[in-house]
Amino acid sequence: MANEIPTLVGMKREPPTPDEMPSRILNMPTWLISRAYAHSHRLLAEGFAAAGTRGYNYRLLAALEEFGPASQAALGRRTSIDRSDVVASLNELADDGLIQRSPDPDDRRRNIITITAAGRKQLRRLDQVLAGIQEKLLAPLSAADRTRLIALLNRLLEHDSAGR
Repeated sequence: MANEIPTLVGMKREPPTPDEMPSRILNMPTWLISRAYAHSHRLLAEGFAAAGTRGYNYRLLAALEEFGPASQAALGRRTSIDRSDVVASLNELADDGLIQRSPDPDDRRRNIITITAAGRKQLRRLDQVLAGIQEKLLAPLSAADRTRLIALLNRLLEHDSAGR
């Protein structure tokens, strides 16, 4: 029969669905992590867009809140955001009154960035947005599974960092 596809052991099976993945890919961690990343990235982008901001802005506000005033270069390193993207995001945050730039007293060519009271308020609001996104992403997992997933992901990232 033309529609039947032979399997490796010579048995016949139904034709694959148009979106069916090859079975050898389905249990590959790289594939699964990539798919989970795409899903989580979409949820983040949608959530931040609904809140009228971007993930970069959240990361910068979080770094300023946690570590205090910093130069643009230090913020870029702490948040893993490219220098040009840091500048664009800081411009947005400054336009919205969420950060303040002031000249560095030690080097007048450099700016020191400080989070404002409005920036702290926005960060608390975005923390709630992010909590909802985390809940949506991790909904099928128990509390123990969530803790285990976070620990395993951190272990993978620590191993990667140690190898550099």
